[in-house]
Amino acid sequence: MNLKTRQEYDLVRSCLLGEESAFKALFDMFAPNMMTVCSRYAVDKFEAEDWMQEGFIKAFNNLGSFKFEGSFEGWLRKIMVNTSLKHLNKASRKMEKTELDQFLDTGYNGEILSTLAVEEIIKIVNELPEGYKTVFNLNVIEGYSHKEIGEKLGITESTSRSQLVKAKKALKNKLHKIMKLAG
Repeated sequence: MNLKTRQEYDLVRSCLLGEESAFKALFDMFAPNMMTVCSRYAVDKFEAEDWMQEGFIKAFNNLGSFKFEGSFEGWLRKIMVNTSLKHLNKASRKMEKTELDQFLDTGYNGEILSTLAVEEIIKIVNELPEGYKTVFNLNVIEGYSHKEIGEKLGITESTSRSQLVKAKKALKNKLHKIMKLAG
């Protein structure tokens, strides 16, 4: 077990014993990464902060269900993603449903991506329409399959694939425009 995992586990155990300082330390340790996760799905910073706070409350209320198998951060990340998705579904943000074969898959141009800062790329992804952004984040960033995405969002696998294709196409177009301006 590495040092970071050991620290995480010790903090979780201290939280389970009711030590308030451990809750704060755990929050401080993971808040920046969890804010990034929630920001991928939220419309703005304030919405992401609300979702992150709610996710931490859920995590702290359910710490007893953490099995000390694998990373605590992975367990917490899953809570943040599910909290964000719950809010997206609650707001009834409907994704545009289209046929997959209307679109061609577009790849990424590594040259373009290597010249942009991570923050710029995140900003570009956040400018995508809600459906595209959600599926892109779940698939590309979080690693969910189209079947899993479909189950989480209540859409078909083909709709998930279509949304990803559209997201990639939109990203490619935005990145090409940026490169032309920079050129």
